[in-house]
Amino acid sequence: MSRDEPGQQHHRLRRAVLGVALLNLAYFGVEFGVALTIQSVSLFADSIDFLEDACVNFLIFFALGWQPQRRARVGMLLAGVLLIPALATLWSLVQKFTAPLIPDPQSLSLTGLGALAVNLFCAVWLARFRHHGGSVAKAAFLSARNDALANIAIILAGWVTAVQPSPWPDVVVGAGILMINLDAAREVYTTARREL
Repeated sequence: MSRDEPGQQHHRLRRAVLGVALLNLAYFGVEFGVALTIQSVSLFADSIDFLEDACVNFLIFFALGWQPQRRARVGMLLAGVLLIPALATLWSLVQKFTAPLIPDPQSLSLTGLGALAVNLFCAVWLARFRHHGGSVAKAAFLSARNDALANIAIILAGWVTAVQPSPWPDVVVGAGILMINLDAAREVYTTARREL
């Protein structure tokens, strides 16, 4: 391995994180608009997650230039930031119980499919770096991976709603996204504690 390779790896990681941040910000706008239009709790929760991922990745982009101990502290902060979509999901779940509207299944599935494509691309892009850059890089990878899993569930909720019209598949997936975000926050916090 050449002396320049760690520096090049670091530069590639920063470029990947910045690209992922921009993709997340762009798809947030798409998904948030559809979520409001069809009154979907799972799309709303996932769109807020896209916005949170964009913010996290912008923060990671800057944190990667810092010393490892300072970066670990940012990793602990990111664990808290990962909880934001959980709070948004709780709010939208309460709204769904007070007004149990059935979201349009085709829009739900198609928007979830678009989100899946974005998140799979981001997860593959970041997978090469998940062991480089400590907890902050791990946070970026886990976030993209978990979002892809959530998007598969959103697509399935759309299919189930098409077969059996009901607001509950959307609600169940929204609750699942809540659990995924809680687990990711715990894992990032644990990694950052070890680094400190």
